[in-house]
Formats: sequence, structure tokens, C-alpha cells
Amino acid sequence: MDPDAVATAFVEHYYTTFDANRAGLANLYQEGSMLTFEGQKIQGSQNIVAKLASLPFQQCKHNITTVDCQPSGAGGMLVFVSGTLQLAGEQHALKFSQMFHLMPTPQGSFYVLNDIFRLNYA
Repeated sequence: MDPDAVATAFVEHYYTTFDANRAGLANLYQEGSMLTFEGQKIQGSQNIVAKLASLPFQQCKHNITTVDCQPSGAGGMLVFVSGTLQLAGEQHALKFSQMFHLMPTPQGSFYVLNDIFRLNYA
């Protein structure tokens, strides 16, 4: 298993799904998963997806600039993403950073244990 290939595939899947159908992200989280979104901590798959679905925009497009990854203990990996977020009807894109801690599942895939998102203000 090539960690860079796994990280790249995860990032493509995550942001494509986020941009098209945020509710489709539910299967990437579990009840022990935690999202910190702009300082607000949310735990559990249903609560995380409810938070993402409640964001005050319907359409957006993530453009990824960098993806860095490192192996972590117990077969997991840390994935750090930076890029821009273009909201529908907005002229300027927002810069963001996001960190995922992916953990293996018994089925051989990964789920998001930890997810931290921040907009990067100039």
C-alpha cells in the first residue's frame, strides 16, 4: 500500500463527494469520529454530516493545492490538505487547510477518525 496513493485517492473522493452531495460523506466517518470546524468540535458521523449539510452555501468547488501524508500508528495515516474553496456567486475563492487522521477498517478501507478544518484568512 502506497500511502501517497491512498491519500490522493481519499482526497479526490472526499472533495468530489463534498462538492456534489455532502450527505454522501457519512460513510467516511464513524461514531467515534471528531470534526473540528473553525474551532467547533462535533462528534459522530450523523452530527458531522448534519454540520456539513448546514453550512450556509449550497454549491462549492474545492481546488486542491497540496496533499501531504505521513503514516501514523496502528496502520493509520495523517493527511494534510491545502487549497481554495470557490463558493457559487462569489468572486474570490477562500483559502483553506484541512487535516484528516485516517484509520483502517477491518474491511481494508479507511475511515476518518479526526478531521480539522480552517479557513486561512490573509
